[in-house]
Amino acid sequence: MDNSRKEMCAENKIEGRNAVLEALRSGRNVDKVYILVGSHDAPIQAIAKEAEKHDTVISYVSKERLSRISETENNQGVVALAVPYEYSSVDEILDSAEKKGEPPFIILLDGIEDPHNLGAILRTANLAGAHGIIIPKHRACRLTPAVAKTSAGAINYTPVAKVTNLGSTIDKLKKKGLWFVCADMCGTKMYDLDLKGPIGLVIGNEGAGVSRLVGEKCDFNASIPMKGDIDSLNASVAAGILAFEIVRQRG
Repeated sequence: MDNSRKEMCAENKIEGRNAVLEALRSGRNVDKVYILVGSHDAPIQAIAKEAEKHDTVISYVSKERLSRISETENNQGVVALAVPYEYSSVDEILDSAEKKGEPPFIILLDGIEDPHNLGAILRTANLAGAHGIIIPKHRACRLTPAVAKTSAGAINYTPVAKVTNLGSTIDKLKKKGLWFVCADMCGTKMYDLDLKGPIGLVIGNEGAGVSRLVGEKCDFNASIPMKGDIDSLNASVAAGILAFEIVRQRG
């Protein structure tokens, strides 16, 4: 594949200083790093040093050229071309928990479509110690440069599995001992639920919430106490609050 073709492949791109640096540090296969000519501040120097360590080609380009390569509005002066993000399997996520000697903690996303929400949830999942994220193959956001940038590098460390049917996956995971709680404004207050043990946290679509078929398979519905004038939270914010309540209860 020639360079012009690579530059058109959005899913091969990593944009933003933190995202590029963490991709390099994680050992991801990065082919080339484009840096805005004249950039020599500390973060850029760290990226260049890490790229050199991995024998990654560095190309200093004009602002116009970088804008043509970029897929986002704010690339922070750096874009990397890499092998497309690899998805994990559900079994690999479970194996990760077993190797750490921890009860599985998995976040399942039922139709999240906004890449910024997916990226933010990836970041939360990593910081909360979740062993992985499961997304459906259809009608949902996939791993893209915008997701990578919003995740601030978490995309390189937290595995993501794509499945054909989220409901069937929940059934299979229940047989392995997991139980499931979904975010629901009409559910039981999260403080009144026991969120310890092997658990799957289900977060629904930005507008429609958790689908009926998936919701029916969940063991409990958890609500977040709210006192404001509006009646809902952004999906990634809700995921963060519930994930860290799970962290608190697990100790």
